[in-house]
Amino acid sequence: MSLFGKKEKGEHKIVRQYQERGGDKLQPEYHRATPECPNPSRWHMYDGMTAEVEVLEFLRCLITTFKPNLVVETGTFMGVSTVWMAEGMKQNGFGKIITCEFDPKVFATAKERIQASGFGDWVEHRNESSLDMKIDGQIDILFTDSDLGVREAEVRKFLPQMNPNGIILMHDASSHLKIVREAAKKLEAEGLISVILLPTPRGLVIAQKRQGRT
Repeated sequence: MSLFGKKEKGEHKIVRQYQERGGDKLQPEYHRATPECPNPSRWHMYDGMTAEVEVLEFLRCLITTFKPNLVVETGTFMGVSTVWMAEGMKQNGFGKIITCEFDPKVFATAKERIQASGFGDWVEHRNESSLDMKIDGQIDILFTDSDLGVREAEVRKFLPQMNPNGIILMHDASSHLKIVREAAKKLEAEGLISVILLPTPRGLVIAQKRQGRT
């Protein structure tokens, strides 16, 4: 679709559709089948960029299981994953999520969702690049979900601040998308992290840094 003679960005299209519908629309996951995940329609999604609903449930459960003090999320997008994780933090009764979104229009929508969710007290949302983001303290969970091409740089940037027993998550790591999957394997080959590849429709890396792990 074109707006005023310019092609509409995918992110902006999803924001516009969300606003026109007045909310999220649950639908089967439409990511193409891969050797590791041959039946993607068994999963569900709200849109083509937000994590699969089952992955959102996993993130919330991870928060209540791991009890992190600090979660860093890159690529807030619509704020859906942020809210699901913040719900887990509220259940825990402590912790903070720092999340960033570079696109001002998308950020405004995410900020509105987070503030309306009732979980805003657990979230610090920033309109900036993940590679410019300054974080104080030790990171317990890092969830990278921004532009595919910067995920490797994000992990390298925040790795020194990771809790040695913490968790690194990289979304969109399917064998079809390749970029994130290969980045995770590269980081593992360098001895920086240990990787598990979950066979979800879009793929999810679970990793820990090797240095300092007990």
